[in-house]
Amino acid sequence: MTKIIRKTYPKDFSLGILAIIFVLVFFLSGQLFEKRQPEYEGFINIYMAEFLVSSAVTIMILILWEEILFPVSIKPEDGGLVFRNHKRKLVIQALIYLLIPAIVIFLFLTYNVNDFRFFIWAGVVIVLPIAGKLISGINNYNDFLKLTPDFIEYKDNEMEGRFNVAEIQKIRILKDDHDEIRQLELDLHSSSPVTINIFQMELEDFYDSIEEYINKNYKDLLGS
Repeated sequence: MTKIIRKTYPKDFSLGILAIIFVLVFFLSGQLFEKRQPEYEGFINIYMAEFLVSSAVTIMILILWEEILFPVSIKPEDGGLVFRNHKRKLVIQALIYLLIPAIVIFLFLTYNVNDFRFFIWAGVVIVLPIAGKLISGINNYNDFLKLTPDFIEYKDNEMEGRFNVAEIQKIRILKDDHDEIRQLELDLHSSSPVTINIFQMELEDFYDSIEEYINKNYKDLLGS
C-alpha cells in the first residue's frame, strides 16, 4: 500500500481554495473583453468566455501547485521501497498544459478582447507554468531510488545502476551542514566505490524515510 509522505493541505481545503480562485477569476474576467461582442447564441456567449478564462487559470494553478494532483508518496515494490517524483508526472502536466494555449486561441478568435489586458493575462497563464518547470528542473522526472533487502537500484539523469546487497561491503550516508542527506557511498567487494547523488534527484521529501530504511535494513553495512 502506498505511503503518503507529505500532505500540504487536506483535500477539501485545497479544492476549496481552487473553487474560490475560480469564482473570483470568473467575476473579474469580464475586464478582458470589450462590451460589444458578436451576436452569438446558445452555448457560446460571454459567460462561456469567462468560464474558459477561469478554467485556464485553474489549470495553471494545478500545474504549479503539484501536490494537489501528485502528493508525494512512497511505493512498495520488490519487497522494498521506491522513492521517485512520479515518472509520468511531467507528461501528464504537459498534456494538461496544452489546454491553456487552446483556450487562449479560441477566446482570441471568437470574442472581441481588450488587447492590452487579454495579452497580459494570456502571457501569465502560458508562460508561468513553463517558467515554473524550468526553475524546478525537468531533468529529474525519471529519477528514482529503490531500496530492497536484496538490492539497491537508482537512476540519476545519465547515471544509473543496480547493486546486490551481498556485493556491498559498506554503506556511508554523507550529509550536508543542515544534516540532510547528500550522497550514498557504496563500497563494493568486486569493484570501485559507487556514489549515488541523492541531492540531484529531487527527493528532498524522502530524506527521513530513506535514512530510516537504511538504518533499519542495512545496519550491518553502515560505516563512517
